[in-house]
Amino acid sequence: MKTRVAMVEPLIERLCDAVRLGEVNAIAEQIKSDLESFIPAEGLILPERFHRVKPDSYARRLLYRDDDLGFTALVMTWGPGQRTALHDHAGIWCVEGVLEGEMEVIRYELMDEKDGVCRFEPRGSVHASAGTAGALIPPYEHHVLASSLPDRSSLTLHVYGGEMTHCDVFEPLGQGEDSLFRRCSRELVYDE
Repeated sequence: MKTRVAMVEPLIERLCDAVRLGEVNAIAEQIKSDLESFIPAEGLILPERFHRVKPDSYARRLLYRDDDLGFTALVMTWGPGQRTALHDHAGIWCVEGVLEGEMEVIRYELMDEKDGVCRFEPRGSVHASAGTAGALIPPYEHHVLASSLPDRSSLTLHVYGGEMTHCDVFEPLGQGEDSLFRRCSRELVYDE
């Protein structure tokens, strides 16, 4: 089954060609390159529903699903100050690009885990603006995303090597960078 939005056909064709490369690192690099060239040059005209901000959290909206090639693309809409918890990507590769606005991406490395309690070390942060993209390839798949504009929304595009129906989030057990986190499973759904 293929689900798509007609206005984004040129980008969808590029994504399909990249996924056909077959090797995860090659796929991620090609999609990252495609997003970084496509977004600033052509822009991505999306229907109004993709721009609607939810007041209580970011929104996840399906843009494209290709069951034959085994990947999905979705748009996340972020209100000012909205953010994710520290989370993983359920072992699925992902390429994320900023379509509009600005985002802060903070990466973490899982150092140790015992009985569901995890110790992470921060591995840097990136301030990303429209037209920038990055990749997460397991086991390096832990991060926090945060909208960094105080007065307007942001849009991001996420291309996954599958359907991400769940992930693990990591709830802090203390204060500071060296805090421990408890692993909790979270089901993911699409908005609207």
